[in-house]
Amino acid sequence: MLIGVPKEIKVHEYRVGMTPASVQEAVMNGHGVLVQSGAGAGIGCDDEAYVSAGAQIAATAADVFAAADMIVKVKEPQPVECAMLRKGQILFTYLHLAPDPEQARLLQKSGCIAIAYETVTDAQGGLPLLAPMSEVAGRMSIQVGAASLQKAYGGRGILLGGVPGVRPAHVVVLGGGISGTHAAHMAVGMGADVTILDKSLPRLRYLGEIFNGRVATVYSTSLAVEEAIKQADLVIGAVLIPGAAAPKLIRREHLAMMKKGSVLVDISIDQGGCFETSKATTHQDPTYEVDGVIHYCVANMPGAVPHTSTFALNNATLPHTLALANKGWKQACRDNPHLAAGLNVCDGKITCKMVADALKLDYQPAESFLAA
Repeated sequence: MLIGVPKEIKVHEYRVGMTPASVQEAVMNGHGVLVQSGAGAGIGCDDEAYVSAGAQIAATAADVFAAADMIVKVKEPQPVECAMLRKGQILFTYLHLAPDPEQARLLQKSGCIAIAYETVTDAQGGLPLLAPMSEVAGRMSIQVGAASLQKAYGGRGILLGGVPGVRPAHVVVLGGGISGTHAAHMAVGMGADVTILDKSLPRLRYLGEIFNGRVATVYSTSLAVEEAIKQADLVIGAVLIPGAAAPKLIRREHLAMMKKGSVLVDISIDQGGCFETSKATTHQDPTYEVDGVIHYCVANMPGAVPHTSTFALNNATLPHTLALANKGWKQACRDNPHLAAGLNVCDGKITCKMVADALKLDYQPAESFLAA
């Protein structure tokens, strides 16, 4: 199989679908890899590094899309990229279709086989290809939140960890999953006062144990969220329903309860955001203000640290990339139902029920294609 790796074109997106090490593994498995020139520049890997790993270099994205049997990316394809996809071609990348009906329409129109990193599962019920970026985004949320609290960026002018004699910032984390847990680790490490809200009592018990009393854990209800955000200087939105649009935990009227110059960081923005006032931003222009509250809603947060993010992501995606190349998508999905859970669009049909429900589109089970 010929695997294509185009350069990412989303604003300030510097990650790349495959590292030279991943390319070498694919080549050792008997596959060809076609990498667009400059695709690895953002992670410090030039074309020569890919050539040394056994890849061929293509001048343009059009060359990659035209030749490759499978496209391996990081971010969802932009409209110009969707137009280059073709019937039967495999696309393996993050998609986040639930809040993006236009992308879903374009992928359906292309007839491609679109497998989404974010809905691939594992035997423990986790999301192993989303987890590395959730870890990065969780940790980054505290960095960017701390910066946004500075007065020059519109914030309250509060140092996250405080100093002797002056209280630290109060950080509220909505969601105790992977990203929320990593956000809490960073916030605690920087000396903040941290509260985590979640609907799972077992998860809250776990968090209480691993943090050894250094964070407050609260069962999440609408009233508990309202009470928490009144005291918050920084709120991290870290909720996830796999494949579906994120629930809106903070509504517009709630902003009036918050301190002026407080900050909301929406890690869930890829899935539509968990704040009613969230709208996707970029690293180029990351924040905006609504009713005196600063919003940070960058949709590709890990793209700001592409070296860390790309290598972490490839550690998780490479076995699946090789399975798809070695066996073809049908056999790979038949052999691994967890990989099959990643099938979102196939031959013009939506094959992920959560996506179909979110977009109010017809759903056709993935099994119907795998059995054919």
